[in-house]
Amino acid sequence: MTAPGIDLDAYFARVGYDGPRDNSAATLRRLHELHPQAIPFENLDPLLNRPVRLDAASLQAKLVDGGRGGYCFEHNTLFADVLRQLGYPVTEATARVRWAAPPGEPLPRTHCLLFVEAEGERYLADVGFGGNVLTAPLHLSSREAQTTPHEMFRLVEENERLVQEAKLKDDWEPLYAFDFSETHPVDFELGSWFTSTHPESIFVKGLMGARAESGKRYALRDNQLAVHSMGGGTEKTILKSAGEMRDALTDLFKLRLDQLDGLDPVLAALAARS
Repeated sequence: MTAPGIDLDAYFARVGYDGPRDNSAATLRRLHELHPQAIPFENLDPLLNRPVRLDAASLQAKLVDGGRGGYCFEHNTLFADVLRQLGYPVTEATARVRWAAPPGEPLPRTHCLLFVEAEGERYLADVGFGGNVLTAPLHLSSREAQTTPHEMFRLVEENERLVQEAKLKDDWEPLYAFDFSETHPVDFELGSWFTSTHPESIFVKGLMGARAESGKRYALRDNQLAVHSMGGGTEKTILKSAGEMRDALTDLFKLRLDQLDGLDPVLAALAARS
């Protein structure tokens, strides 16, 4: 017997979608635009040493009903379930993050993404890449710059892999490299477990948050808040107390924090960092 999936009515209410329930390219684009605006990227569970679960019931309770966000494995597992229920063929994939990594450093597969078919075209869909998350799917067959509601992105061939790049200011910056190796949900489970439990993981050692909205991106790293305006500048603020950090998480990142026991002492310690 197949386990129940995500409640589509609840998910659509969460992201603010009231359009057709079909498997068209237009529906894929609209859901991909809405998801990162409504459901933020955050790592509060790994930071608080709480388990991260990828089954549909847990994702429903946390990201859909609970007013929380998550990181890539949670976001893209949730999105894949929704898309499959709508009739899209979806394939899982993993990637090696290049963003902020030293050139030439060996990198693990700690990011995940999806390949989605719609109207005879294959797309890269990824609603879980933090501060530079896509707000539109990318045509997998194109090597030209592709427009999204936020930055321009492109896919660059590199040996037997593709590199996703974003145009930030005037430069193309690599975000991650991926290929078409056979991948299954169990690979997401393994990557998620490593990401959320390894003592040297950035998801365990510090706070990260991100959310997109029309014309803006919000990003939080520990107590450093950045508000990026598309076509404009970046406003940076140091949050100096647990209260200021909690306000940012609730007001800008739209998070519900009422079920997170022990959060304030952790926020206070992060606020005290130089």
